Amino acid sequence: MANNTDFNIEDDNHGSALRHSGVETIHTQVRKKHVETIEMPKLSNSDSPSSQFLTKLKKEPQQVQMTGLPERGSWSSKLDFILSVVGLAIGLGNVWRFPYLCYKNGGGAFLIPYFMTLILAGIPMFFMELALGQMLTIGGLGVFKIAPIFKGIGYAAAVMSCWMNVYYIVILAWAVFYFFMSMRADVPWRSCNNFWNTVNCVNPYERNDLHCWNKSINGTLKKICSLTVANVSASDLTDPVKEFWERRVLQISDGIEHIGKIRWELAGTLLLVWILCYFCIWKGVKWTGKVVYFTALFPYVLLTILLIRGITLPGAFEGIKFYVIPNFSKLTESEVWIDAVTQIFFSYGLGLGTLVALGSYNKFTNNVYKDALIVCTVNSSTSMFAGFVIFSVVGFMAHEQQRPVAEVAASGPGLAFLVYPSAVLQLPGSPLWSCLFFFMLLLIGLDSQFCTMEGFITAIIDEWPQLLRKRKEIFIAVVCALSYLVGLTCISQGGMYIFQILDSYAVSGFCLLWLIFFECISISWFYGVDRFYDGIKDMIGYYPMVWWKFCWCVTTPLICLGVFFFNIVQWKPIKYLDYNYPWWAHAFGWFTALSSMLYIPAYMFWLWKKTPGDTGEKVRAIIRIDEDIKHLRDKMQQQTTKNVELYTL
Repeated sequence: MANNTDFNIEDDNHGSALRHSGVETIHTQVRKKHVETIEMPKLSNSDSPSSQFLTKLKKEPQQVQMTGLPERGSWSSKLDFILSVVGLAIGLGNVWRFPYLCYKNGGGAFLIPYFMTLILAGIPMFFMELALGQMLTIGGLGVFKIAPIFKGIGYAAAVMSCWMNVYYIVILAWAVFYFFMSMRADVPWRSCNNFWNTVNCVNPYERNDLHCWNKSINGTLKKICSLTVANVSASDLTDPVKEFWERRVLQISDGIEHIGKIRWELAGTLLLVWILCYFCIWKGVKWTGKVVYFTALFPYVLLTILLIRGITLPGAFEGIKFYVIPNFSKLTESEVWIDAVTQIFFSYGLGLGTLVALGSYNKFTNNVYKDALIVCTVNSSTSMFAGFVIFSVVGFMAHEQQRPVAEVAASGPGLAFLVYPSAVLQLPGSPLWSCLFFFMLLLIGLDSQFCTMEGFITAIIDEWPQLLRKRKEIFIAVVCALSYLVGLTCISQGGMYIFQILDSYAVSGFCLLWLIFFECISISWFYGVDRFYDGIKDMIGYYPMVWWKFCWCVTTPLICLGVFFFNIVQWKPIKYLDYNYPWWAHAFGWFTALSSMLYIPAYMFWLWKKTPGDTGEKVRAIIRIDEDIKHLRDKMQQQTTKNVELYTL
């Protein structure tokens, strides 16, 4: 921009104006073919000719135009944004983790710590992240101009997002494999007559027909059953569902020491899901906002169909009773409260920079406060709704196998790939119900996956816009390709062991709590919760209730810190079934965890050493900056303008 030009642009709804000593630069900019627009809040009033010209454009957002880069993009409508955030927040954890945690931790009593955590930490952080992105109109790295010494949080979130993208999508690859295998006259895990089955395979629904007796072996009484080929102990019997999962899908090896071959069928389904993910985000948020109309809404149709079928099955209400009946004695156990916190933080997609990115594409005046409350209500309601779907089927399965519900209930992959496939064996039209279930899993997981990808992509591109924004589609393709190649390790014959390492270390609860703690205090303690509240008022026109201040300053940091140390103190080396990992596998796991966590203190140390001046000057420059939100946005706009001018020279 010319040196004699100094202007700020006014948004008519906020009472700001344009100060300009000449209009030649504006005329030049209008003729440019490529422009980027950054919407800014209004700062002051003026009667200059340029201001009078702009006031003719009533009710239209006024924007600073900068040459040289494609538009950053924004949501086409408010509903696009709402559905995208709903799609992110409602993931596999709502379907396969929350219902099990309810049953495990006291049924309906678990809702007490769950909703307490939701009110004291979950909703406050959800609101903060969305508001922060909308306030500064930039991704998860750029927002820490609000407290520069904490920018390591943005880098840590980006690293954790990379691990999440590699690990989470493997589950979807398994779901696609089951979906394709269900598209036949009958599901292949019904019988024990397949090439992958062992001689000990017996369908659980047929075990009551076996001839069994008790026999004393070495002084121990054991139950022996007669099979076609031999007499075997009842404890050694396996079922076709488990053998299909372990010997057909995973072809699992003896341990992480034996990685084995890549499962090329799973490599194909993993590639398919990555291609879907790429085409969901390659054109930016305007395209993503349309995709979520299907990926976010259609799972509700499938859940409703599955619920209607589930509650009509015998034994369904026994399963639901186990899900909802409260056991208040469980509330005295610390694990119940830890489970509530980790479920909230993972379920709501906190700490990864994704909510910041999605919020950054909003208009500055969008009522993000109302949006946050709507999405949080939908998310938690979906979790409870999914519990009725899952436990109606679990109750039916327990009824058919004549076993207690407690022995049938499972969480995570065990629920999706063992319990539900076993349940559909007793349903008329098993392939149809199996296809519907795994298609629902794919849709629920897919929008969480590509929204997390969008958060990572937005953070990186906003940090280096001159280099990457024109090449966004290529950059996304490179990220997807590299993530796919790394993910191949998780679909080898030893891939399940690597998957468990990533699940227990790289994207574990203590990593997430570490990030969220520093993110919360960077805004509430260091930037200043009052100034942040002023910024929210500039956006939505009023101050939210003071409760959120209290949460950001007191309850959320304390909950994060307390549960973080509980997790560390109670940490035990992970196991996969009866397999114990070697020491070097745990060392690799800690490396993946620390690869994100250490970014925060390391960046603090580096920036403190790099910043010139005495202690007071450093504090004002990188810890507690002087600018309020309006002036910070103006400063960021001016810096972006300078960068674009340098880029176009």
